[in-house]
Amino acid sequence: MKTPSPKARRGFTLIELLVAMAITTLIVTVLVSITSLALDTWNRSRSEIRASRQAKAMVDSMASDFESMVSRRGNNFEWLFARSPGAPGAPGPIEGPNGNDSPNAAELAFFSAATDRYNGNIGGTDNNGDVSGIAYKLTYQDTIEDNNSSNVKTFALYRKIINPNIAFNDMLGTTYDSSAASGDPSDDLFQAAEDAESDDEITGNEIETRANYICENIYQFTLIFHVAVTKTDGTPGTVQVRLADGSSTTDSTEIFKVHGSGIYLDSGVVGPGSPGITNAQIKAGKLSAVEVSITVLTDFGIEQMRKRTFNADQLNEFVGKNSYQYSKLIPVPGS
Repeated sequence: MKTPSPKARRGFTLIELLVAMAITTLIVTVLVSITSLALDTWNRSRSEIRASRQAKAMVDSMASDFESMVSRRGNNFEWLFARSPGAPGAPGPIEGPNGNDSPNAAELAFFSAATDRYNGNIGGTDNNGDVSGIAYKLTYQDTIEDNNSSNVKTFALYRKIINPNIAFNDMLGTTYDSSAASGDPSDDLFQAAEDAESDDEITGNEIETRANYICENIYQFTLIFHVAVTKTDGTPGTVQVRLADGSSTTDSTEIFKVHGSGIYLDSGVVGPGSPGITNAQIKAGKLSAVEVSITVLTDFGIEQMRKRTFNADQLNEFVGKNSYQYSKLIPVPGS
């Protein structure tokens, strides 16, 4: 019988096995890296799409209301009220998880010929008028259970619409205190919208109820009011007035109101940043547009805020990495 030669029985050498293992490891490493990169890209894209949808829901709602805003000149009535968290009478910053508060979220109320008044049944026989009261509020709470004790709370934006029948009786034609320095939270249009009766409303009496919920993960939103003025030299101009707390000293105000007799500014610091335009000219001007700027947190960002505590610098850096910024300029009808 013929015996196989030692050469015919030869297998892989140690060096060959090591080289094969090294090549296999390299290939697996590359595949894992590519997969990880693809998953990160997919997660970022999904987060951005979701944030974009949240932003679109908020901006579209505000745009629709502002584009049909109602105000009248030649009276002392209040037609729009906006207040920053640090203003007199305001509740302060919105308390978030682990002290990660929202730094800026305006209290906002105004009148609008909203298309969803009367629950969309605009032509009903019991309807009376077309001027609704509108109020927006950002808070941190559970959007399902309508409470603040849940472990799944988030920053949520709410919109309350008051049907014209109630708005006419409880809000329209009312003169509120033109001096915000009083600090009386019951003496403004926003509080009137919160207190409006619910008998003839589309939704509930409280602003932050499930029926009034619009979108979540809205960490903050800022309002910039564009006011058409006549400058000192007689030429027309536009000044941008940012709604902000007292930390800002140029082109900002803590409270912005539109009265039938003009515009009210709380802090009186608008003029210095606008050459040729004085506060008196701004108060005599007309609101022409509102710019809404919002910060939308990712789901990961909200989850990490529930688990971690940040100092001011860390929070700013974290929000910058885990949020998206959106803004829109909304024209306002002339009065």
